[in-house]
Amino acid sequence: MAETILITGVSSGLGYGLADHYLNAGADVYGCSRGEPTDLVARGLKFAPVDLSDESTGRAAFATLIEEASHFDLVILNAGKLGKIRDMKDTPLDDLRETMEVNVWSNKWILDELFTRDRRIDQVVAISSGASQSGSRGWNGYSLSKAALNMLVKLYAGERPETHFTALAPGLIDTAMQDYLTNLPEDPRYAPLEILKAAKGTPKMPDGQTCARRLIEAFPQLKHRESGEYADIRKL
Repeated sequence: MAETILITGVSSGLGYGLADHYLNAGADVYGCSRGEPTDLVARGLKFAPVDLSDESTGRAAFATLIEEASHFDLVILNAGKLGKIRDMKDTPLDDLRETMEVNVWSNKWILDELFTRDRRIDQVVAISSGASQSGSRGWNGYSLSKAALNMLVKLYAGERPETHFTALAPGLIDTAMQDYLTNLPEDPRYAPLEILKAAKGTPKMPDGQTCARRLIEAFPQLKHRESGEYADIRKL
């Protein structure tokens, strides 16, 4: 029987790569994002446009997308927002609020919708980041939100023992986010930028398709770890 997979943020990058691979494998794939990946939809992706920054409209659209699904073998909470690299003192609260809305609170209402109607969810993987641990200068709202996402996953794991949860850092991925970061001017205040610039275009920063393959291979291994843990793909 084909697996049933849900992925958020499928229009580009890692989410697109994951959806592409699972469709190729014959899985029944559900996806959402603001933009529509028309080629994936043409290949059978069950899709709904969902703005994760706006619960008032996004939640209803998401609920409609999954309405007829009785279970999901795997849910990948991939969608996220980086925000601008700058000092915390220069970051407006509105920007921090939107980052938290997309990276944390949307995942709360997504999970709440998923667990309605006694729907069975076997495994949830929330895409976290090493930034949730490092707290590097400049990665303010992103680091805050990913650290909060890790705890959100841990809290749901305690409430839902029948589902296995992991907050997973996928390592460096060559996406539009990295295009923004690696095109920023040199700034000694934000040391990780030079590491990213050096990794760009090398095997240390694979594209979304390559990273997706690595993660798909790792997902079964995660279920041998304690539910609710944070994990880094580079340390598995």
